[in-house]
Amino acid sequence: MSVAEKWEMLTSWFKQFKSVIVAFSGGVDSSLLALAAKKSLNDNAIAVTAKSPTFPLRELDEATRIASLINIKHVIIETDEFRDPEFTRNPPNRCYYCKKNLLSKLKDLSSKLNVEAIVTGTNADELGEYRPGHAAEIEEEARTPYVELGFTKKDIREVAKHVGLPNWDKPSMACLASRIPYGLEITEDRLRRIDEAERIVRDTVNVRQVRVRDHNGIARIEVYPEERSKFFNTDLMDKIAESLKSIGFTYVTLDLVGYSPGSMNKILKHREKPIASINHKCFT
Repeated sequence: MSVAEKWEMLTSWFKQFKSVIVAFSGGVDSSLLALAAKKSLNDNAIAVTAKSPTFPLRELDEATRIASLINIKHVIIETDEFRDPEFTRNPPNRCYYCKKNLLSKLKDLSSKLNVEAIVTGTNADELGEYRPGHAAEIEEEARTPYVELGFTKKDIREVAKHVGLPNWDKPSMACLASRIPYGLEITEDRLRRIDEAERIVRDTVNVRQVRVRDHNGIARIEVYPEERSKFFNTDLMDKIAESLKSIGFTYVTLDLVGYSPGSMNKILKHREKPIASINHKCFT
């Protein structure tokens, strides 16, 4: 199937609805969904971004910019994950509680606006990974067009490039809570410190991807493997260490392996089985 045919398939998928809300982070996955929804449903497509301490401030600005470029109606809501003690205690299925909270807010909004469906950007690749948040999507009857159509991350990037989205090759982004080891309490102060630390590293070293994992005061910096050499300068390392210590870290380290998606999951002894398939009859 050609890239153009995949784009047509995606836009056609939205035509089964009168109106949709797209859970919109401003990343390539949700941006392509928003563009397809806008093309198919025009003003009956709404992009909704959740403002939360777990969402980097720079990403909120980027989501606003991309929504304006797509020319889709953009609504910003606030979520309250910190009211749920199951989220703050940070168990391995933390993402389930976060996604549950988000979808609950989106369902309330869809009811007020009389919107027919809520759409998220989970893709087919992610079904083979540890994604506890996907269980919440199934429970809340959110639709996942990439899963239903079999779109992989590669497909999404190819189609996004084909239709001219400027963020088609944007590195993947995960919520700030993913930087905190399971079992270590999630606090707003920790999230703010992580957000600021990643801004400092990104601005100082000019890397495309960065994670600052907060191991209870130890900052473990991850960047793409090919970008590790950018740190090989003693003055630069001193500057980064000094800056991160000034915002509350005790020790500052560079991960010698580099960035690896889901690296925090490596410590899990008993991982939940990936969700291999979904019975979409529950959505009808």
